[in-house]
Amino acid sequence: MITIRDEVVADIPAREALLDRCLGERRTAKSSERLREGRRPADGLALTAERDGEVIGTVRLWHVEAAGVPALMLGPLAVKPELQGEGLGKTLMREALWRAACRGHGAVILVGDAPYYARFGFDAALTRDLAMPGPVERERFLAIELRDGALDGAQGVLVAAGEHGAAVAAPKVAKAA
Repeated sequence: MITIRDEVVADIPAREALLDRCLGERRTAKSSERLREGRRPADGLALTAERDGEVIGTVRLWHVEAAGVPALMLGPLAVKPELQGEGLGKTLMREALWRAACRGHGAVILVGDAPYYARFGFDAALTRDLAMPGPVERERFLAIELRDGALDGAQGVLVAAGEHGAAVAAPKVAKAA
């Protein structure tokens, strides 16, 4: 059985190894990383998927803003390569978006594969007035509004807006798949 739960400090080494395996060593050179450096993920929005005590998936969301308009930045999302294509990434995404909406967040932004993320409602049109703090392929710069109009007035370069630090909360089991 796969369980999706809040990330805990003990997950960090396994999460980092999974991210290196899935995304490669250059993952820390990406523009999105500039928005995560030295910050905590948004409260309740750092998720771990585990099976039999093994970390097999991860997703985290981070506070950002543009022109004073708040949003969340999703990423990275990763699933153990041997399990990709079995729906775990989709389950992690749906859980992350549901939790974000339940906590009152209005929008989520990401840089990723447009055809994959379109199934969740992400669209490049919502980021047309936004920029990343570094190079990004425009067609991969996507957003979804969890609340209509949440990105109204957002323009310019995204900046990190979350708390400094790297702490994570105590575990809470969210969902079993």
